[in-house]
Amino acid sequence: MKLIVQIPCLNEEKTLPSVLKSIPKAIDGIDEIILVVIDDGSTDKTIQIAKQHGVKEFVIHRTNMGLARSFRDGMDKALELGADILVNTDGDNQYPSEKISELVRPILEGRAEIVVADRQTSKIAHFSPLKKVLQRLGSWVVNKAAGTELPDAASGFRAYSRESLFRLTIVTKFSYCMETIIQAGNKRLAITSIPITTNKKTRESRLFSSMWQHVFESGTAIVRAYLMYKPYAIFVNSGLILLVIGLIPFIRYLYYLSLDSHGQHLQSLIVGMVLLSASFISFALAVLSDTIRTNRILTEESIEQQKRARFGN
Repeated sequence: MKLIVQIPCLNEEKTLPSVLKSIPKAIDGIDEIILVVIDDGSTDKTIQIAKQHGVKEFVIHRTNMGLARSFRDGMDKALELGADILVNTDGDNQYPSEKISELVRPILEGRAEIVVADRQTSKIAHFSPLKKVLQRLGSWVVNKAAGTELPDAASGFRAYSRESLFRLTIVTKFSYCMETIIQAGNKRLAITSIPITTNKKTRESRLFSSMWQHVFESGTAIVRAYLMYKPYAIFVNSGLILLVIGLIPFIRYLYYLSLDSHGQHLQSLIVGMVLLSASFISFALAVLSDTIRTNRILTEESIEQQKRARFGN
């Protein structure tokens, strides 16, 4: 059983040594542990530090490609190295890497294909009350879209089985964490979580300049993923709501017409027509988007088969 631990890095020369030292050297049920540093355009000594600590496998981006691309390239590297399990942690030492043995246990025992570490965000001191509420809200929305019950959907400290790596396809540029859960849930991959306590904050996040940018980017990724996997439900429900609202002005117009209003209240008729037109457009989009969803599923299955052929099943 081979475990690959990948560490995405962007100028992490100060914190990377602590991360590498805390990764277990041996785990029951694991025959080999390989560390892979994904350097996403670092301009410091991240690569040199990694080599000094014995890292031999790298994925190197000459310019910053973003976390989602780094994760996707790391997935390919892990499959290339013959990974049975892939663990993703961070180079900023946010996650307790010594917990990797617990993180991979559900996969080793055959209880899960993906394990997500629950950071217990309500207990994180440097999270503001608003951020804690937004974290819970984001996880709730993702769980609704995925059909899962994960307490911390945004956590990037995760373990993936080889089978899940074949079946997942990353398409977003920002929040792959949300996307992979929604995708895995809709593909009926078994997902579970374990509680952890994060390490002390070492620096500000480089993923976003403000909390509101993070909210916007994450929200956009969730909406996009939701539209990708449940478009029919969204557009049909929207169409029904518009249909009901659109009928109200029509009923109002007919009511006054029955009172012989001599063509008055035409504004109700116009508003009703606009709303009903929007309703019919929504129903049409439901059919169109469901067709696109079917084609996307076929494309993902084709990509999965290509992975299996390329890396071996």
